[in-house]
Amino acid sequence: MNIAVVIPCRNEKVFIRKCVDAIYSAYLPDDCACFVYIIDGMSDDGTREEIESLKIEYPTLSLINNEKKLTPFAFNLGIYACPHADYYQIVGARHVVSTNYFSNCIKRLENNENIWCVGGKIINEYLNETGKIIALAMSTAFGMGLGNFRTLDKSGFTDTVTSPMYPKFVFEKIGYFDEELVRNQDDDFNYRVEQAGGKIFFDAEISLKYYVRGNYKGLWKQFFQYGYWKVYVNKKHQAVTTLRQLAPPLFVLYLFVLLLSLFVADNRYFLIFAALPFTAYLIMAVYFSLLASREERDILPLSIFKTYLILHLSYGLGYLKGIIHFLIQGKKPSEKEKSLSR
Repeated sequence: MNIAVVIPCRNEKVFIRKCVDAIYSAYLPDDCACFVYIIDGMSDDGTREEIESLKIEYPTLSLINNEKKLTPFAFNLGIYACPHADYYQIVGARHVVSTNYFSNCIKRLENNENIWCVGGKIINEYLNETGKIIALAMSTAFGMGLGNFRTLDKSGFTDTVTSPMYPKFVFEKIGYFDEELVRNQDDDFNYRVEQAGGKIFFDAEISLKYYVRGNYKGLWKQFFQYGYWKVYVNKKHQAVTTLRQLAPPLFVLYLFVLLLSLFVADNRYFLIFAALPFTAYLIMAVYFSLLASREERDILPLSIFKTYLILHLSYGLGYLKGIIHFLIQGKKPSEKEKSLSR
């Protein structure tokens, strides 16, 4: 039995060694060989030199150039590089997998033929104070939405997972990752998995550390792109793939209408009624900010509140831009929204 671990990477010098060391420390079945492929998007921060050093320590580690510098190309290049693999495991360069990650994934896939994809629980990590605040906000259901894989804590079926493992036959059945999707290519692929009859399993017994972005500018761009590209995925499939994705754009659209009503409406009772949803949002945001700050006494609730706003507004605005570009104007994805968010 062979497992191929595919790591998309660009300018991750700080994290790549932790990622690789954890992979080679993970338990595997006795008859399983592990091959690791770092698909590097032509890094220029010293990452490639670090990878060359790692190759000396780990003989089954390979470096593959990703001249396109985009994630879906990295996924596919890694899969193409190891056609003899029985299982393909995708691990982000900022991910540190638990020692039981691979063995549990293989066990889940072998014990249930209906499961085509397995992933584990995210433990958000950080390198600075801003990252700590972002990690805390992203670990809550209010921040990320009900049912989001980032906030699950019980094993069960879901619609997508991070750092997924797939059996080889999945790619033979539904093809590879859509290289046109700079963002949300995993959502698209897992939606195709479900449409083909497969199930996606979240295993709470396995976990991975994820080093979140440590600045608000990068976070805003990241979630703006998530919203923007989600519309493109929906258009591709002619379906809204999850209902929770609609909450941020509807909230932002409501804010536009509320702001406009301040200038055109002269009935104060109407304005009070119109402001009720916004008031409810503020109350919930304050409540969950206070609740989250109790876990970390040194973090002010206001900082978490600010992060919630960034998560929701950036995703919502990106989604609305996607609707205008893709559904109304019939445009192709903007080159601006193809750039990395870090």
